[in-house]
Amino acid sequence: FSLKELHGIFPWLVESIFGSLDGIIVGWNLRCLQGRTNPNEYSVALDFLDPSGPMMKLVYKLQAEEYRYDFPVSYLPGPVKASIQEQVLPECSLYHNKVQFPSSGGLGLNLALNPFEYYMFYFAISLITQKNSPVTHHVSPSNSAYFILVDTYLKCFLPTEGSVLPPPSSNPGGAIPSPTPRSPAVPFSSYGMHHTSLLKRHIAHQPSVNADPASQEIWRSETLLQIFVEMWLHHYSLEMYQKMQSPHVKLEVLHYRLSISSKHHGSPAQSSYQALHAYQESFKPTEEHVLVVRLLVKHLHAFSNSLKPEPLSPSAHSHTASPLEEFKRVVIPRFVQEKLYIFLQHCFGHWPLDASFRAVLEMWLSYLQPWRYAPEKPPQSTEPLPRSVSEKWAAFIQENLLMYTKLFVGFLNRALRTDLVSPKNALMVFRVAKVFAQPNLAEMILKGEQLFLEPELVIPHRQHRLFMSPILGGSFLSSRSPAVTDASFKVKSHVYSLEGQDFQYKQMFGTEVRNLVLKLAQLICQAQQTAKSISDHSAETVSSQSFFSWFRFTPSEMNGSYTGNDLDEIGQDSIKKTDEYLEKALEYLCQIFKLSEAQLTQMMMKCGTAQDENGKKQLPDCIASENGLILTALGRYQIINGLRRFEVQYQGDTELQPIRSYESAALVRLLFRLASALNQRFADQMEVLCSRDDFVGRLCRYHLTNPQLAQKIRYSPVVRDRTGHSWGPRISLRFLASYRTLISLLMIYFLASWFYIGPIGCTFIILIGYFLYAVIMTFFFEGWKPHEH
Repeated sequence: FSLKELHGIFPWLVESIFGSLDGIIVGWNLRCLQGRTNPNEYSVALDFLDPSGPMMKLVYKLQAEEYRYDFPVSYLPGPVKASIQEQVLPECSLYHNKVQFPSSGGLGLNLALNPFEYYMFYFAISLITQKNSPVTHHVSPSNSAYFILVDTYLKCFLPTEGSVLPPPSSNPGGAIPSPTPRSPAVPFSSYGMHHTSLLKRHIAHQPSVNADPASQEIWRSETLLQIFVEMWLHHYSLEMYQKMQSPHVKLEVLHYRLSISSKHHGSPAQSSYQALHAYQESFKPTEEHVLVVRLLVKHLHAFSNSLKPEPLSPSAHSHTASPLEEFKRVVIPRFVQEKLYIFLQHCFGHWPLDASFRAVLEMWLSYLQPWRYAPEKPPQSTEPLPRSVSEKWAAFIQENLLMYTKLFVGFLNRALRTDLVSPKNALMVFRVAKVFAQPNLAEMILKGEQLFLEPELVIPHRQHRLFMSPILGGSFLSSRSPAVTDASFKVKSHVYSLEGQDFQYKQMFGTEVRNLVLKLAQLICQAQQTAKSISDHSAETVSSQSFFSWFRFTPSEMNGSYTGNDLDEIGQDSIKKTDEYLEKALEYLCQIFKLSEAQLTQMMMKCGTAQDENGKKQLPDCIASENGLILTALGRYQIINGLRRFEVQYQGDTELQPIRSYESAALVRLLFRLASALNQRFADQMEVLCSRDDFVGRLCRYHLTNPQLAQKIRYSPVVRDRTGHSWGPRISLRFLASYRTLISLLMIYFLASWFYIGPIGCTFIILIGYFLYAVIMTFFFEGWKPHEH
């Protein structure tokens, strides 16, 4: 087809594949397309959208003619959309020289994107917009076509080996010109001094675009990464945006520029609160979203670690370092660090307290361990000892100190509010403790904290760039700029650029966090005791059950309360695994924070006192007041996690209890009416029978009265039921409404029919058997004397 025809169908084709921005058109639904369920469509889609496939060839063909396509600003992430609408230019160079006013009669602002950018914008944002896609079967996100394509694009445009493959082209030179800078179509303010794009810097130093294909094609790698980060990570709430804008001077500059822009366009200046309120958005990342971000983080570590060793001569470095190598050097601190930190903080603070947090946890732990994705292989050893973290990673740990310390405190606060008896929650605590217990890691984190807490040296010529960062105007690519050699300055620059100059740092190895760790260790001990008690109770229940006990309907089932959790359903193996996770997590925490054996022994003794002399659990922690017992914060935690409980039993009429899940609601109501009619008809006769002092009286008292309610009669002048009659002997038929009883009767009738016994004979046998059972129980039961009744 001609380029004109291809240019016309390209936006329609992209929308048909990835879906519409409003989510109405689903498209090919790549997030739910899997090779296991749809192998043909899966393979065709991957081949068509491959970096060397027909779709990308179309993109490069249109790229050669410098076509532009409009992308609505209203569908960008909340912070970017608000800043553009307020005439404030975002810091990311991806948006520079692309914002266009609408044509006459048009609505809203648009971005003028080249074909590659337009394609990648739609591809990346489909992960966010297509949340309500119809799913008819269980989908594994890591096996979907979308997940595989993300991995393929990362490997192609951010290669760990070699260089970026040039795009296919019909030109003799085999190169597609990089996008040319465009003059801005609308006057914009800026957040401040924005850093220069890698592309602009390298092309500025080249005499010709075609002189160095590597520098020409680095724009695809940078554009791809910027789009992924902006679409997937640049979402946060109002309070996070306020923190990101620290120090306060930057907020003042923003407010000032907002007011200037408003005046230029004839609109009144907004207040600071209104301006910032526009940046707030409701952002709830899904588990699939987090898994894709984790894939990005892991690949960026591998990409950055594939950097070639620096030459000894600085002059040699300036002439031999390729654009791709310099891109590897700055890819994480410049593009990912800040937005990923805010994204993780948002997830730690807003994610539900359930097992789905495991996805966020693993993504965080992947970022904390770049050495796992280093090309060098660990030395082979016969002993399975944990690998020590090399000192060469000290700089990374110091420049990402908040990722280790503040987020660890955030995890502690989450762990203290979760049920550690659950195997999935215990596994998460174990994973974090295991990662931070790697040899030499805690020492390097402590060293980073010490560098941050060093007193500041007021040196005039260095004070100006003390806390320079890409956010505040610094550039990680400033060629031959005097580097800040003081490690303390680097750590403080990292902390203050993310949290602001007035940030009150909480030491990971300080007293406050240590107390949180001790509290977590105590909860681990309590959870171990609870898991053990549940295991023992389950074993006792199984051993005490017999064939005939299955047919019995005991009053305790009416008054019993459920105190277990998911351990009751997953079996003894998982209970054992939970205990192993908690035991190893406690051991790792002791290694990290140097907890002594005396402290552990004291905690174990406190946990041991949770059992009284009879082996029953104590009441939850309470405070006595004039209104009764009031739960403390510890008591509420104990109840929520099943560590302790109140012995709550039904104290009223058993006939008036709520209908249970193991009962037939229709039968309960029918049998209650029948029993009420019988009790009202034969009340006097039953009273006379229960008053007798012989065996018949004992038999009637045992089966027609309630011992617990009869005991209350001593202290209550009268106990009345719902009908208004005084309490006395009565017939109870509710046990017949139990599914267990109904199944037992059906089994008996089935066995009777096997021996050719009719329904009448079978009923007679049941009545005889129940009468014999009643007589035997009466002989063993010490009935009440007449004057006690």
